[in-house]
Amino acid sequence: MSDLGDLLAPQAIFPRLLASSRRQALQVMTEALAPAAGADARAVFDAVLMRERLAGTGVGEGVAVPHALLPGLKRPVGAFARLDPPQDFDALDGRPADLVFLLLSPADKGADHLKAFARISRFMRRADMRDKLRAARGAEELQALFSASPRVDAA
Repeated sequence: MSDLGDLLAPQAIFPRLLASSRRQALQVMTEALAPAAGADARAVFDAVLMRERLAGTGVGEGVAVPHALLPGLKRPVGAFARLDPPQDFDALDGRPADLVFLLLSPADKGADHLKAFARISRFMRRADMRDKLRAARGAEELQALFSASPRVDAA
């Protein structure tokens, strides 16, 4: 795993996801990601919503990283969307999110989940990468940005 591209399901990359709410955005993303995860779409959606109820997943600077642990997954898998318009994910800075990376991980591999989450967080924390993600022109360009990201394992 040399980059974040290994986490992304190609069919779950949305260059412009029109969503009127956080819930709608998550539903579209989980429906697209479920087949790649080998999971039931409703079960994925329910797990993500349950996690969202615990605490917002907005990390600031217009970024959200909703996530959930699911039994039966083999490895972490993710989806990415640029939301139009941005939606409230309860970020500490109060800014709605337009860049959303949804992460699903095996319930029995908490360490793998934490490592994947840390990789995503480090990538999305970089202002230059957020700018590039916002400027990308399509799913292929977005995938290329994630695939070109260097992997850093230190947390």
